[in-house]
Amino acid sequence: MRKLYLHVAFFYLGILASHAQVTPAVPAKADSTGYHAQKLTIDEVNFVSAYYHQDGNHSAVTGGIGTERLTDFANTFDIQLSNYNKRGRKNTFLFELGIDHYSSASSDKIDPFSVSSASKSDNRIYPSLNWTRSNETTGNAYGFTASYSHEYDYQSVGGAFNLTLLSKNKNTQFDMRLQAFLDTWKVILPVELRPGYTPGQSYDRDHSADGSAPRNSFSAAFSVSQVINPRLQALFTVEPAYQHGLLSTRYQRDYFTDGSLRAENLPGNRYKLPISARLNYFLDDRFIIRTYYRYYMDNWGIRAHTAELEVPVKLTPFVSVSPYYRYNTQQGTRYFAPYGQHDPGAAYYTSDYDLADLHSSFFGAGFRISPPKGVFGWQRLKMLELRYGHYVRSTNLTSNIVTLNMKFK
Repeated sequence: MRKLYLHVAFFYLGILASHAQVTPAVPAKADSTGYHAQKLTIDEVNFVSAYYHQDGNHSAVTGGIGTERLTDFANTFDIQLSNYNKRGRKNTFLFELGIDHYSSASSDKIDPFSVSSASKSDNRIYPSLNWTRSNETTGNAYGFTASYSHEYDYQSVGGAFNLTLLSKNKNTQFDMRLQAFLDTWKVILPVELRPGYTPGQSYDRDHSADGSAPRNSFSAAFSVSQVINPRLQALFTVEPAYQHGLLSTRYQRDYFTDGSLRAENLPGNRYKLPISARLNYFLDDRFIIRTYYRYYMDNWGIRAHTAELEVPVKLTPFVSVSPYYRYNTQQGTRYFAPYGQHDPGAAYYTSDYDLADLHSSFFGAGFRISPPKGVFGWQRLKMLELRYGHYVRSTNLTSNIVTLNMKFK
């Protein structure tokens, strides 16, 4: 793991070094003859690092009881480059690389007889590349994204298309995004349900995975943003989605009223429909009021409402704080039941509390600095932001997250 972090750090520093040697810090501009430079230049580099910790006592791996302790250390690095073609259209290339390392106490209960199973901790690596061509005169743009993700029991290949159309007066913007993810899961069963396992006797621990299964996801996002007046902006978004394949997590246990045990089983199709609206009001030069509401529904019976309020305050022209609060309430799926309460005649069942009735609060604040001469006097470090959030859920799950975001130009 340490070698992995060092590799990323050296890659990151190498990019910055090449930036310092050969590229200007600002995008190319047209001269009086309309000519645009065609050389590829670096627009910006971002680095985001987050540490997440949660604890609770309703682990789905052990049937809705037991520890949910989990930590995740996530790092993403992206670099944005651009140039102009002969017709003056701008090409933007965004490369992103993410690396997560997590440890999960409950996942180690898949095979409690193993001292340290592969599921106890894991790394996830997810690179992506986006290309967007834009007309800076009209504001219209389109692009494509390719992505990949890998971890111990999961691989995903993704593709996306994005389109942006801007009205002539630039007050109305339409965005569309179509994307697909083709995933493959290793089918891992709880140790008691694996072929050849007999309590009190040895068994073949290499037979931890029972083949693989697909999980394909297709989604769209349509949004319209409108500048209502110089102080008020609105955004409306619809994001239909469809999933097909292995949608249950087979190493999660379910206990029934007759004392039997089975692996989680859920329908192989899922339709989702989130609808959201955002309203931003610029109160004056110091205060912005950001509001957000989202309604969610799917064919498993889940209904959810989410509301959020964030009020960024400028302490100086280059320093701001952003306190925020988000509330969520959810009606759970019809397939959920707590430990030992499933009907033996049920076709589908889960004891995953993420799918249960719940309500939650998430609150915290961000601190952002962006001095014109660079953060801490380092001219290339244009922005630094530190955010903290605390999450409390009615199912006794709590979590904390700290995020550091740095922008270089």
